[in-house]
Amino acid sequence: MKLQADAEAAQEWIYPLNHPKRDYQYNIVRNSLFENSLVALPTGLGKTFIAGVIMLNYYRWFPEGKVVFVAPTKPLVAQQIEACHHTCGIPRSDTVELTGHIPSSKREVHWRNKRVFFMTPQTLINDLRTGTCDVMDLVLLVVDEAHRATGGYAYSEVVRFLMAKNPHFRVLALSATPGGKPEAVQTVVDSLHISHIEIRNEDSLDLRQYIHKKKSS
Repeated sequence: MKLQADAEAAQEWIYPLNHPKRDYQYNIVRNSLFENSLVALPTGLGKTFIAGVIMLNYYRWFPEGKVVFVAPTKPLVAQQIEACHHTCGIPRSDTVELTGHIPSSKREVHWRNKRVFFMTPQTLINDLRTGTCDVMDLVLLVVDEAHRATGGYAYSEVVRFLMAKNPHFRVLALSATPGGKPEAVQTVVDSLHISHIEIRNEDSLDLRQYIHKKKSS
């Protein structure tokens, strides 16, 4: 592995206390830090917060590593970058939103100087193939709307490319609807090399009090 963890930072993981603690979020974070994980939660119950906490820990553990959050559309990318800034505490100066409209020379500068990237999977796979992004620098890939990771979609391409050249990275996949049938979930699991699954629905015991609050508000 090219990148080494900060030995002192890696002795612990942190969980922000500036956000009301919900046991299910804490447990999902704890269980997803060290395995490629699929997290499926109903909309509005904090998938982005969970992603932000895991991103923050990898940001701390690997001072030279790159953390990448991919979402399927540019509006979703913009929405997620703002949501993560509000939850995870990573300095804005270390983050950047990359789009295909940014000249490759400028993207190269960002890949050298920034540490946390928000982008579409199409832009990421292009930068990986051209070498604009050094595949060995990537330590965490967060995949939003992960149920799209089927067949030839760019999510699957990105993970295949990374696994072939740098298997030492972590995947966090997020979805509100991982697939109605077991076969659909298995396709996502296979495409993203998932080894751990955290699925909740509106009947899950540890969500009930929050589902009630959500419906009442």
